[in-house]
Amino acid sequence: MGFYDTKEGVEQYLSMAEGYDGRALVDRLAEYLPEGARVLELGIGPGKDLDMLRARYAVVGSDYSQPFLDRYRAAHPEVALVQLDAQTLAGLDGDPGFDAIYSNKVLQHFGPEALAESLASQLAHLREGGAGVLLHGLWHGDGEPEVHAGMTFHYVDRARLEAATPAGLRLAVCEPYTEMEADDSVLAIWLRD
Repeated sequence: MGFYDTKEGVEQYLSMAEGYDGRALVDRLAEYLPEGARVLELGIGPGKDLDMLRARYAVVGSDYSQPFLDRYRAAHPEVALVQLDAQTLAGLDGDPGFDAIYSNKVLQHFGPEALAESLASQLAHLREGGAGVLLHGLWHGDGEPEVHAGMTFHYVDRARLEAATPAGLRLAVCEPYTEMEADDSVLAIWLRD
């Protein structure tokens, strides 16, 4: 994802994302988690959602992009951050695990096989005895992938999400919602079996 690896790409993304956040997604997560639960955010970007998450939960923020991590760390040195590939979650070895894993418009960069690998990796990092929740916002639809600024965006619907769901998880919620256009996004919540 070279776009996010440069200061220029990060600045361009910040401009595009101005005015958007995942408040509705974070609020839905509260239906499944008590305050203080341990949550990993995949792909913090500018950190808007991480700020909302850390108001309620014990958080670890992650991103593949070092510039995003550096930018957030400069403003919030007290927050645990890790550079992480959201497909494999390599880099979390030895971590005690999480009650929930959250992302907002991150997993849409993955095709079907990579999405399935990411969900299996996330399942492996859910804490034994914890809530066992994955909550992700993605682009909704059944169309072909699109490429913008060198990045591929995949659309998902219930069938595509079900097909990517590994044994040990069940897709409990798959609800379209509106971010820019009517029903352009989907809220997906998996629960550990």
